[in-house]
Amino acid sequence: MSMNNSPNVFLDPSPNRFQVNVINESHDNNATPQEDADPPHYEETSFTEEAHGRHRISHRPGNRALYENFLQNGDTVKSDGNLHPYDTHSNTYYLKTFGHNTVDAVPNIDYYRNTGSISGAKMNRPSLLEIHEQLAKNIAVNPGSIERVTNGDGTPGDEATANKEEESKGGFVKFGWVKGVLVRCMLNIWGVMLFIRLSWIVGQAGIGLGVVIILLATTVTSITGLSTSAIATNGFVRGGGAYYLISRSLGPEFGGSIGLIFAFANAVAVAMYVVGFAETVVELLKSSGALMVDESNDIRIIGSITVVVLLGISMAGMEWEAKAQVILLVILLIAIANFFIGTVIPTSNEKKARGFFNYQASIFAENFGPDFRGEGFFSVFAIFFPAATGILAGANISGDLEDPQAAIPKGTMLAILITTVAYLGVAICVAACVVRDATGNINDTVVSGMNCNGSSACTLGYDFSSCKAQECHYGLMNNFQVMSMVSGFGPLITAGIFSATLSSALASLVSAPKVFQALCKDNIYKALHFFAKGHGKNNEPLRGYVLTFIIAMAFILIAELNTIAPIISNFFLASYALINFSCFHASYAKSPGWRPAFKYYNMWVSLFGAMLCCGVMFVINWWAALITYAIELFLYIYVTYKKPEVNWGSSAQALYYVNALDSALELTAVEDHVKNFRPQCIVLTGGPMTRPALLDITHSFTKNNGLCICCQVYTGPRKLCVKEMNSGMAKKQAWLTKNKRKAFYAAVAADSFRDGVKSLLQASGLGRMRPNTLVLGFKTDWRDASAVQIENYMGVIHDAFDFELGVVIVRISQGFDISQVLQVQEELEKLEQERLALEATIQDNEFEEESHGIRGLFGKARKFNITKHVTKKDSSINTIQSMHVGEFNQRLLEASNQFKKKQGKGTIDVWWLFDDGGLTLLIPYILTMRKKWKDCKLRIFTGGKINRIEDEKLAMTSLLSKFRIKYADIKIIGNINMKPNKESWKFFEEMIEPYRLHESCKDLTTAEKLKRETPWKITDAELEAFKEKSYRQVRLNELLQEHSRAANLLVLSLPVARKGVVSDHLYMAWLEILSKNLPPILLVRGNHKNVLTFYSK
Repeated sequence: MSMNNSPNVFLDPSPNRFQVNVINESHDNNATPQEDADPPHYEETSFTEEAHGRHRISHRPGNRALYENFLQNGDTVKSDGNLHPYDTHSNTYYLKTFGHNTVDAVPNIDYYRNTGSISGAKMNRPSLLEIHEQLAKNIAVNPGSIERVTNGDGTPGDEATANKEEESKGGFVKFGWVKGVLVRCMLNIWGVMLFIRLSWIVGQAGIGLGVVIILLATTVTSITGLSTSAIATNGFVRGGGAYYLISRSLGPEFGGSIGLIFAFANAVAVAMYVVGFAETVVELLKSSGALMVDESNDIRIIGSITVVVLLGISMAGMEWEAKAQVILLVILLIAIANFFIGTVIPTSNEKKARGFFNYQASIFAENFGPDFRGEGFFSVFAIFFPAATGILAGANISGDLEDPQAAIPKGTMLAILITTVAYLGVAICVAACVVRDATGNINDTVVSGMNCNGSSACTLGYDFSSCKAQECHYGLMNNFQVMSMVSGFGPLITAGIFSATLSSALASLVSAPKVFQALCKDNIYKALHFFAKGHGKNNEPLRGYVLTFIIAMAFILIAELNTIAPIISNFFLASYALINFSCFHASYAKSPGWRPAFKYYNMWVSLFGAMLCCGVMFVINWWAALITYAIELFLYIYVTYKKPEVNWGSSAQALYYVNALDSALELTAVEDHVKNFRPQCIVLTGGPMTRPALLDITHSFTKNNGLCICCQVYTGPRKLCVKEMNSGMAKKQAWLTKNKRKAFYAAVAADSFRDGVKSLLQASGLGRMRPNTLVLGFKTDWRDASAVQIENYMGVIHDAFDFELGVVIVRISQGFDISQVLQVQEELEKLEQERLALEATIQDNEFEEESHGIRGLFGKARKFNITKHVTKKDSSINTIQSMHVGEFNQRLLEASNQFKKKQGKGTIDVWWLFDDGGLTLLIPYILTMRKKWKDCKLRIFTGGKINRIEDEKLAMTSLLSKFRIKYADIKIIGNINMKPNKESWKFFEEMIEPYRLHESCKDLTTAEKLKRETPWKITDAELEAFKEKSYRQVRLNELLQEHSRAANLLVLSLPVARKGVVSDHLYMAWLEILSKNLPPILLVRGNHKNVLTFYSK
C-alpha cells in the first residue's frame, strides 16, 4: 500500500498541543503484485473514527531502517536511535501513543529505574495531574521537547548523569557468570582442606560417614545457595553481596549488624589463608634447611610479603585480580587432576610401605566404617565444614557483575555442585587406595603363616600391626601429606595448596572492602562513611583495601589464628543463617513485591537451612557461637536505636503490615466491652507542629493506650488545597515520628471546615480502631470571627454529638497556635545556613590563598577583614532574634511546651457535674498514670444539695471506690445554682452585648427584618429562656476561681447546647465565661455510654 506525503493526509491541520501526522511508512510508492504474496505486518492502527483517517501502517521485514524520518510542522527530523517516550516500537518514532492524540505514555523500563541507575537514566512518566487536569495551553511537540515531556524537566538526575558520563569513559569492567561467580566460588570453596585434611577426615569417619559429612555440609551451603539465588533474582542487585541481600530483605538492623561482622570475617580470613600458605612455604624451607630466622617469625615474614603482593594485585583493579584468579584455578585443577592420575599409576614398594596400594576392594571395605580416635562425628564435621564455605564469593562482588540476577544463581549453584563432586571423588578415591595406618618401613612385610585377622594391608603383603602399639607416621590417620604421596607428581599438590590458599586469600581481600564499602555508602554507621568513597573507573574501595590490609597484617603478626578461626567460621555461618531466614521471611510476608525469577526454592526449606546453620555454629564451637550472637545482638540494638533514615521495602515492613491487618480483622470480630474502653481521639490540630500543646495533652492520655489522629482541614480552591495537602502528608507524619508522638496524621480538602471535620468523623479509623472522642482547642478569637466561622465551629461540636462521639474542648491562657513563631524560626534558620555557607566559603578562600606561596602572607589581613564582617553578621542575627522574641512573646512558646514538662506536685481538679458515662473521670485518671503527671493527685468536685452534702459525699466515695480510682479529696458544692455576683454577671452581659438582637426594643417589622438579616444573633427571648443556665456558667467560673485556681489542670463537664435552640454566640459566651482566667482546662462531655464499670465481667 502507498500514501503520498501531501497535506491532505493530516488528520488535524490546525495546530494543537500534540499535532498528529499520519506518517507514510511505505518505502515504495508503486504497489507490486508480490505484495499479495507477502502480506504486510500491521503493527499500528489509528483509532480515529473518520473514514479518511483509517490508515493501516506497515513495516516490511528488513526495511525498518528506512522509516526513521517523520514529517512534523514542515520539518524533517531524523531519529537518533533512542526510544521515543511514547513509542511502542524500538526503532520508529510515533508522536502519539498508538497514533492516538494523548499524553499517556506506554510502559517503559526507564520509568521504573531508581535515580542514579547506572544501567540507564530514570525518566518520569506524565503525572496523573497532567493527564487528569485540563491543558493550560497548546504546546506542539517538537524533537527538542520530547525529553521534557517525558522526563518532566528535560534532564535526568545529577547522579544518573554522572554515572552515564563515567560509563562513557570506557570504564566499567563487568564480569560474566563464569569469571565473576563460578571461578571465584570454586576457588574459595576449594581450600587447603582438600589437600591436607580430607584424607584424615575420611580416615576418622570412614567412607560412609565421610560422605555423610560432605553431603551434610553441602546441604547447608546448597540451601543457602538456593536462598541467595531467590533473593538475588528479586530485583536489581547492587554491590555489597551478603550485606546487600540481607539488608534489602530484612532491613538495616539485620543487614547493618551482619554486614559489619561479615566484612570483618573476610578481612581476618585473608590472614588465615595467608598463614596457611606461609606455613606450607616454611615447611619447604625447613626441609631444605633454609629457614631465615625461626618457624614462627618466618611465617610472619612470608605472610606479610604475601599480603602486600595480594594487595597490589587487588588495587591494580578487578581485571587484574580476575586474571590472577583464572591462573590460580588452572593450577588448582591441574593439581586435582594430578591426584586422580596418581591413584591409577602403579605404586612402588616405598609407597606401599606408606600405605598406598592403588584401588583395592579390601581397603575400600576396611575404610568404609568409622574409626574415631579421640574425635567424634560432630567434631570431625566441625573441622571439615569450613572447607564448604565460600559460596558467597561471587555474590560479594555483585556490583561488578554484568547481570547479577542471572550470574549469581547459575554460578553459585554450579560451583557447589562441582566442588561437592570433587570432594566426594577425592574422599572416596583416597580411602579406596590408602590404609589408615602404615609404618613407612619397606621391610614390614608379612611373614608366612601369619594370621591377618582381616587386615587389608596384611592380605596385600604388609604387616602394620605394630601401629597398634606405637604411633606410626603414615596412612590416612597419621599423615596429612597423603595426597602428595598418591599423586603422579608431588610438587603439583604443593602448587595446588599454594593456589588454594592464595586464591581464597585474594577472594577474601576483594570481598571484605566491597562489602564494607556498600555498608558505608548506606551510612548506617555514620562514623564509617569515610570508607564509602570509591576510586577509578570501577569505583574501587581503595580505603577499604588499606583497612583490610591493616587488619590482615595485624592478625598475621599476632599469629593466634587457632583461637580466632572458630569465631570467623561462625561469622560466615551467621551470614548464611540470615540469608536463609531472609528468603523465608520474604516468602512468609507474602509481599506482592516478592517475585524472584529463580523458582527453585521453598520457604520452609530456607527456614530449615537457617536453623541448620545455627545448629552447626554450636557444633563447631559453642562459645564462638555465643560470642557471634552477642556481637550481632549488640550491633542490632545499636542500629535499631540509631534508626537510620533508609527505606528499602524490607520483608519486615511487609510482615508488620500483614500482622497489623490480621490483628485489625481479628479485633473487628471481638465485641466492644466497657472494661476495654480507651479514649481514641481525633485531634483538630491542623498541622501538628502548629498546635503542639493540644497534641501533647491529648497524647498524654492516648500514648500506648489509644488511637490518636491529628487532623487538618484544607479549605479554599480545591486544586490548590489538594496539591498542598498531598505534598504535606509525608512531612507532617514524619514530624510526628521524629518527635516521638504516637499518632497518625490525616487531612481532607473540603468546602468548609465543618464539612471537612464531618468527613473525618465519619471515615477515620479502621474496624474497631475508630475514634470515639473529638478533641479541639477553644476558639479564643470567637468574638472577632465571622458568623460563618462560629457556625462552623459550633457545627463541628453538634456533628460530633450526632455521631455519638465524646467531645473534649481544651483551653490554655496563651492559646495553641504558634504558626507565626515557627515562621520566624524558619527565617532565622535560613539566616544561620547563609552564615555557615559564608564561613565555609571564607575557609576555602583562605586555604587557596595560603597554598599560593608568598601570597599567603597577605592572608592575615584579609582574614581579619572577613572575620569582622562575619562578626557583624552574627550580631545582626542576634538582634533580629531578640527582636522577634520580644515581638511574638516568649510566653507563647513556653505555653506550647507546658505539657511536655514533668508536672510537679499538685492537683488535677475534676468537676464531674453531669454523668456522661464516666469519660470526665476516666481521662484525668489515665493522666495520673503517666510519668509526667504521676505526682498530681485527683480532687473530685461535684454538685449537691446543701442539706445533703454528707450523704452526697458518701455516695461519691462509694462510687469511686467501686471504680478503684484513687483520689485525694472529694468536695460537694452545694451552692452551684446561686446567682453570680453582680460584677461577674455584668461582665457576661457586656460580653454578649454585640451579639444581641434586642428585638423587644423595636417594632415588630424591624425586629422581623433584623432576624432575617442576622439570624445568628441572640434574641431577648432566648436569653430569658436560658437565663438560669447562663447564671450557672457565670457562677461556676466564680467557684472554679475559688477552689481550683492553683490546680495544675482542670477537668470540667462540658455544657451541651440543644441544636436549633441555643444560638452559637450564646454557647460560645458560656464557654468563654466558664473557662476564663483559669489554669489549663479540659471541658469534657462523653457520649453518655458507660466507659467505667465496677463489674469483673
